[in-house]
Amino acid sequence: MNDRQIVLISGASSGIGAACAKVFARAGAKLILLARRQERLEQLAMELACETYLLALDVRDRQQVESALSSLPTPWSEVDILINNAGLSRGLDKLDRGDIQDWEEMIDTNIKGLLYMTRSLLPGMVNRDRGHIINIGSIAGHQAYPGGNVYCGSKAAVRIISEGLKQDLLGTSVRVSCIDPGMVETEFSQVRFHGDTERAQKVYQGLTPLTPEDVADVVFFCATRPPHVNISEVLLVPTAQATATLVHRQV
Repeated sequence: MNDRQIVLISGASSGIGAACAKVFARAGAKLILLARRQERLEQLAMELACETYLLALDVRDRQQVESALSSLPTPWSEVDILINNAGLSRGLDKLDRGDIQDWEEMIDTNIKGLLYMTRSLLPGMVNRDRGHIINIGSIAGHQAYPGGNVYCGSKAAVRIISEGLKQDLLGTSVRVSCIDPGMVETEFSQVRFHGDTERAQKVYQGLTPLTPEDVADVVFFCATRPPHVNISEVLLVPTAQATATLVHRQV
């Protein structure tokens, strides 16, 4: 990538977002780090050997997103790469027992938050005829699984939005990638199970899951291809995972 490119990462305070921040920082990018947790952002920024600009906000809040991104200081206003990483899963209930608040949190973050971020920054990319939108999807967007109904639906939406966006941008130099990981050991399962650590740990027992760094490497690869190359979609899984539900666990 070119030195001094500006990369905005949502959900940057932990997991895949933080890993992406580290890999792009090593490449000399300027980073806009966006997440809800200000303290975590400040801690991450101290670890990075690059220029950073911090935005503590929730992507579900359209007014906050629009206000913050429309008023970026001039040295930070021309974002080259947007990594839509903010996302979460809540619960694993059958639909007839689903928690509607969980549904709304997933839909508002995974779909609407991604749209708010993209809508705010994409016009500038189109006007400059350069830029890259990288959406973090999931294997869950390829295959539903029991209890994953709304989460899988939200990640399927990410895939289709990415596909439609690439079509909308045809004729411009703006690129679109959708990165769909399988099992990654992050705070994901802790969030899904509302802080039930024991249940979260069982998700990864008996196998070696992907790490956030594995996903960040793929994101960086997509972002650093020559301008005429667009990696539209990547599905990456641990070697021990074949589908959303079929995994091999060592006893």
